[in-house]
Amino acid sequence: MAKKSKPVPGEENKSASEYYHLNTRAVDDLVDADVSNSPKVSEAELRQYRSGPRIRLSDLAKALIIKWWFSGAVCFFFLWGLGTLVPSMENQLIILGLALGVVTDLLTNNVFRFYAKTPHANDQWMFFPERRYITLPLNILYSFVILFFVVLTYNVINVTIVHFTGVQDSVPLGVGPILFGCFCTAWDLLFIRFKLLLRSILRDARIHS
Repeated sequence: MAKKSKPVPGEENKSASEYYHLNTRAVDDLVDADVSNSPKVSEAELRQYRSGPRIRLSDLAKALIIKWWFSGAVCFFFLWGLGTLVPSMENQLIILGLALGVVTDLLTNNVFRFYAKTPHANDQWMFFPERRYITLPLNILYSFVILFFVVLTYNVINVTIVHFTGVQDSVPLGVGPILFGCFCTAWDLLFIRFKLLLRSILRDARIHS
């Protein structure tokens, strides 16, 4: 049988020292890693390691779904749920506007901030994107504006239907979560686009003045 070669004296200690040095250096590199000293990786390669649904929605589609769902939920719980308890239509609208503003500030906008890939990436979908205490009353006032135009939309549609059908004794189109959410989302995005357009016009005017 072949004899096993004896290790050279000091070789074991040397190998252990080199192994320990390599591992401690790897840990130090990992701790000190940041954006400035890390190698650049393409977005296509990063997508291979990201977990998520195979069906990828655009940012606009996500914004539409989120705004529509929360607006419809407000209609379902506060208009339909409290409709029998609060018979006055004026009081129902007040409760609906308050609920819509609170949900927008505390839930809807925070969902946009939560799934944003980078900070402020989803500010374009919020009328008041700043995270401040003052945004709660501002969003409540803004929700009453949205609610006013939603009610106006329902009235225009119903008057138009009555005009062409001649039926006067009923409301052709009642308020439901699906259409209410659609109307709230449409008016909300319209006002946000108008705000961004106005801001862009003022910025260009300031630059060229």
